[in-house]
Amino acid sequence: MLDASWPPVARATFLCGLIGLSTSILNQYYSTSITPSLIRASVLASLLATGLMLVAILWTNLIPKSPGRVIVGGRQGFTYSSNLPSSVISELGWGSQMILTATPAATLLIWWDDHCILRRGQLNQGNFIPGPICQRAREKKTAISLVNLELYPGRDEFDKLLEGIPSVIVQPLGTRGWLIIGGWSIRCFSKSDEIWIKGWGEKIRFCLESLVE
Repeated sequence: MLDASWPPVARATFLCGLIGLSTSILNQYYSTSITPSLIRASVLASLLATGLMLVAILWTNLIPKSPGRVIVGGRQGFTYSSNLPSSVISELGWGSQMILTATPAATLLIWWDDHCILRRGQLNQGNFIPGPICQRAREKKTAISLVNLELYPGRDEFDKLLEGIPSVIVQPLGTRGWLIIGGWSIRCFSKSDEIWIKGWGEKIRFCLESLVE
């Protein structure tokens, strides 16, 4: 039952409980006489030891082990539209680098006015086309977080984003585009990650909308 992946404090608590329970049993077994006081002490010691073991087990359930990275396909790359002004390219380059280093993002893509204007991180060779899930995010005007892509119908929409990607965030950029980010593992994005992604999405939307046609 004791797993090496448990937190050190949980392992120590479980071992203390196990030692206490074993000591109580051995003490009663080797006693020359069984008295009411010995029985009461053994029962209390056993309950305390069992309680410590249960605390350790519950500890591992409340603080589960973080899921490991999934091996995904693709290769490292950075592509962007050369038609953009240098100031916008600088913002996209800086922001995308921060997303990839400060969050569990494996890949990201920006789609604007029916074109992919940036891809960075692990890249597939295929061309991504937004589908129903992206459209729903735009209609709702809010991000859609697919924490475990295998469980969602329509997940094949993101096959061209990156092969084997386990989780995806679709952040709408107004009515003209999306910021799409794939994570290294299931349930890998925290609330602070989502807030950071939303904030940067709003910033690049403002930059792109301010461009003169």
